[in-house]
Amino acid sequence: MSRVRTVLGDIPPEQLGVCDAHDHLFLRSPQLPGQELEDLSAARAELAAFRAAGGAAVVQWTPYGMGRRAADLPELSRATGVRLVCATGLHQAAHYDTQLLDRLRGGGLAELFVSELTEGIATTGVRAGFIKVAGGFHALDAHTRRTMTAAAEAHHATGSTIAVHLELGTGALDVLDLLCGELGVPGDRVILGHLNRHPDPVVQRQAAASGCWLAFDGPSRAHNATDWRMPEAVRALAEAGFADRLLLGGDTVVAGARSVDGGLGMPYLLRRVRHRLAAAVGADLVDRILTEHPGRAFAVDWR
Repeated sequence: MSRVRTVLGDIPPEQLGVCDAHDHLFLRSPQLPGQELEDLSAARAELAAFRAAGGAAVVQWTPYGMGRRAADLPELSRATGVRLVCATGLHQAAHYDTQLLDRLRGGGLAELFVSELTEGIATTGVRAGFIKVAGGFHALDAHTRRTMTAAAEAHHATGSTIAVHLELGTGALDVLDLLCGELGVPGDRVILGHLNRHPDPVVQRQAAASGCWLAFDGPSRAHNATDWRMPEAVRALAEAGFADRLLLGGDTVVAGARSVDGGLGMPYLLRRVRHRLAAAVGADLVDRILTEHPGRAFAVDWR
């Protein structure tokens, strides 16, 4: 039976509730100096604000080695009543120091992902609920191919979903060719993040036709067409028959983007984006995107 693996244990997908399907409570990267998400009290306040806006679950896409603070997630979930799903996986090489990358290049990357999914993240007891990897700008470099190959191996061992950061929304079809074509991952086990940042309707339809999930994420910060063109893109995909392949997320990646630090943050997804999309495609579909779809996308028959 399929279950969503939260930091407090596995639950039936229908219990996930209103879900921000792509966001971050904690994140650290040399690409974002001085903008780290590291404040525990701010994370708690942000989750409380999301809960007050009607939210029930957040999927944190922060992968291995980027300050995801897995040990703090269970207590945050208990304190706020928000269900949390934690990632394993690896981001682009630019987000890591060379020593860590050299160690990971020594092998065992797939084994690391499987271990964090099944046995738990070292010293925390928290099991990851999915794998996060990343493509490059219009290309798949050697690091991307290595991490995606490891992610596919971990998928085949566990059934886990693979969520992909698309750099500025590009490279979607190359990612699908690799993951679903060469590496044999079923389309419905792949989530493409940030596809709305490169709003090519032809690519979006082609990607959706693979059976993958399209995550419209990033409204918490101004970035290309993430906000103002989102309703028309969602409507076009729904009219093309892909209404059941859509997810929504906030992708709060820097401290200033949190609502409690003066940004839009997680509540914006429910306070503004939800209603704007409802005007374009109807409240019923938006409710399914926020509740039913994340449960289906992240639920796994764990092996």
